[in-house]
Amino acid sequence: QLQLVESGGGLVQPGGSLRLSCEASGFTLEHVAIGWFRQAPGKEREGVSCISSRGGSISYADSVKGRFTISRDNAKNMVYLQMNSLKPEDTAVYYCAADPGNIATMNEAWYAYWGQGTQVTVSS
Repeated sequence: QLQLVESGGGLVQPGGSLRLSCEASGFTLEHVAIGWFRQAPGKEREGVSCISSRGGSISYADSVKGRFTISRDNAKNMVYLQMNSLKPEDTAVYYCAADPGNIATMNEAWYAYWGQGTQVTVSS
């Protein structure tokens, strides 16, 4: 069964850091692009970052540029999102998703497989 599982969310103070992990089971991430998305209460889901299968193409939403870093370790079948200088407006459920077409876009229509999400709350 193809599955993505996010972990690493939690409660953090403004200015703090978290590292989210996305682990795949049932398939290898080696040939797929991975995107991170988030959905805040009452808002539509939005793209945060994406990375191509070998890491050669990376994109970030303007709201997280310079604060978030996406990376991947294909040998471990893992993708990460390092989030620094967190702000209250980063509070959301964060999802990772896999795009077998390796388009590496933040258009969620391209993503066929989704995790269940992990909650990130930034609050003092």
